[in-house]
Amino acid sequence: MDTKELAALLRLTAETSPLNRVDAGVALRPELAGLHLYNPPLVGVAAADDALFPRLRRPAIVGPQFRPPREWLPTAESVLSFFFPVAARVNESNSLDPREPSHEWLHARIEGQAYIAAVCDMVAETLRQRGHDAVAPSNHPDFRTRRFDAPDSDPSPPFVSNWSERHVAHIAGLGTFGLSAGLITERGMAGRFGSVVTSLKLDPTPRPYTGPFDYCTRCGACMRRCPQRAITAAGKDHVRCRDFLVEVSLRYPGRYGCGKCQVKVPCSRGIPPAV
Repeated sequence: MDTKELAALLRLTAETSPLNRVDAGVALRPELAGLHLYNPPLVGVAAADDALFPRLRRPAIVGPQFRPPREWLPTAESVLSFFFPVAARVNESNSLDPREPSHEWLHARIEGQAYIAAVCDMVAETLRQRGHDAVAPSNHPDFRTRRFDAPDSDPSPPFVSNWSERHVAHIAGLGTFGLSAGLITERGMAGRFGSVVTSLKLDPTPRPYTGPFDYCTRCGACMRRCPQRAITAAGKDHVRCRDFLVEVSLRYPGRYGCGKCQVKVPCSRGIPPAV
């Protein structure tokens, strides 16, 4: 399997998978039944031994709990990273109310994440059927992350995980970070990421940037869009962001999400022009 074949498979999956549409049984409004959630993903590849992976263990980046590719899969040669842009209707719906996340966005965050997890498992299984080892770290039993609504008494470190989809995507050539801590890709920031580690050796995607923030113009649009004022010129206050997600989860039991910093901003659907 090469990246072109993989991209074709992912396009077909995005178009045909029922998981990429809202089921009528869970729709927050009847007219949202059948809503298409994500467009076909971008695909990037990183070498499993890329020198940037060990750097993610630095406390100021991801942290010492980060597990590089060969700790997930000893035979790893490549890491496949996917960026799933939200569909236009989902993006536009969340641009309307300055504070309340749209129902469409909430579906993309919950049902859409289940779709992305299934896609990663499907890619891993396809690779295994072709004789390659493969694992999706975020779906692995050893994956650890602290929930956004964890109580302050939780002994685990706040806002950390042992695999970071955004940082992996940066290493795989898909984009650079913005003030909101999201990753700006050629199809923008509004979307989510997934990845698969595999023993299949693939050519790494060239990184068309040198620094971690090259695509961000520091225009401040995400700062103004944030309903919690959790983003400043210094970066993102994850505690303030978490507090707002808790508020949303109380209004929508079993759900959470916001995404206001990812829509109605210059980097929402592409790389913003340099200023």
